[in-house]
Amino acid sequence: MKENVEFLNYIYQNAQMGVIGINDIINAIDDENLSKKIEEQLADYEKIVEECLTIFKKYGKEKQDINPVAKMSSYMMSKMKLMKDSSSSAIAKMMIEGSNKGIIEITEKLNNYPKDDQEIVDLANKLLDIEQKNLDDLKEFL
Repeated sequence: MKENVEFLNYIYQNAQMGVIGINDIINAIDDENLSKKIEEQLADYEKIVEECLTIFKKYGKEKQDINPVAKMSSYMMSKMKLMKDSSSSAIAKMMIEGSNKGIIEITEKLNNYPKDDQEIVDLANKLLDIEQKNLDDLKEFL
């Protein structure tokens, strides 16, 4: 059970970082088409967060929030990159890099997770699919 909750918390934090990252940059987007794609991504991440919270309740466990230092670091990094270049291409590149990192990490976790709880495995695969879709959708903005 401990591994299930740890994996679920990883999924939760990964999706939560997506929400935080998008909220850090959403107001800098001028391109209406890019803005629409990013808003769709935000909704997808928020759905994953909600599904995680439901599963946490089933386990009778609480989520572990993202370290405030990691949140601040993400915010500062995003703002610095946007100060340097806030073009649609630069924003798409930042988001693609985040999704690519997510793909690598989720795949690694899935490969090492004992797969005791199929609901959590399915949720991880759903997040993996979302990350891949995000990456593919944003390529046109590079």
